[in-house]
Amino acid sequence: MQKDEHYQRLERLYHKAKVQELFNGSTIQVGHSRAEITLPVQEKYFHGANAIHGAVYFKLLDDASYFAVASVVRDVFMVTTSFQLNLVRPVTGGQLKAVGTLRSQSKSLFIAEATLYNERGKEVAFGTGQFMRTAQPLESLEGYS
Repeated sequence: MQKDEHYQRLERLYHKAKVQELFNGSTIQVGHSRAEITLPVQEKYFHGANAIHGAVYFKLLDDASYFAVASVVRDVFMVTTSFQLNLVRPVTGGQLKAVGTLRSQSKSLFIAEATLYNERGKEVAFGTGQFMRTAQPLESLEGYS
């Protein structure tokens, strides 16, 4: 079965974003109402106590939630309007995996959640975000088209 072209374009958009230069080695898989992102832990992501900085937790959870939403929106770019982040345990090595799922949608508001796991499958963080449509067509984005 051939993978949906929209999902492939979203994956390409993710990888072409300039911010991804800071997160080399990450992968993304987009499916209907779901996205999964992995990132190998590197010391450059550590705060002063030698564990992953909260900004990295946020990036992975927000992206996984965002792309779960974007999987069902085929015309315009979406934006995060709010995101609630909960840190559960520190991470000092291995690989992280964020799994995002669409929870709810209306005409203008989408709610998604994501869970971040360490390489042993233990939950290290989770979050819930709200997302809204913009007026920017997906086709206008270099990475998507």
